[in-house]
Amino acid sequence: MQMRTIEISVGAFVLAGMLALVFLAVKVSGISLSEDRGGYIIKARFDDVSGLRLRSKVTMAGVTIGRVSGIDVDMLRGDAEVTMEIDGEEGGLTLDTGAKILTEGVLGARYVSLVPGADPDTLRDGDYILDEFTQGAFVLENLIGDIVTRLGAS
Repeated sequence: MQMRTIEISVGAFVLAGMLALVFLAVKVSGISLSEDRGGYIIKARFDDVSGLRLRSKVTMAGVTIGRVSGIDVDMLRGDAEVTMEIDGEEGGLTLDTGAKILTEGVLGARYVSLVPGADPDTLRDGDYILDEFTQGAFVLENLIGDIVTRLGAS
């Protein structure tokens, strides 16, 4: 009888561990099991979006306010177009809001950081952040390549 109790407790412990791993995976991935919270769409064009993924965070002042919902290439302009779903009601972001692609830590994931401006007018559903207020991803490989090329030319 005691052997059966040990087997049941070990099985319960393993099951609890597996459930904890599933919970952790859902939390880390950013997958939301709840229904749509509402919000609006804004877009921005960047010269480089290296490492940015669908469902990447969109933050303002370090607080997540949305997610990247689309990444496309504008073949005519040669830019990447990023579509972002912003939580809440429209009207919270000014027309001169800036957008930068940053990295969490040294080797972390890429995300979009929004910096509010001072314009009295606001972005509406489907509006674009102006190109002069966007900054693409900093790609370390490009910097290293430029340095090696310059050293080789000397």
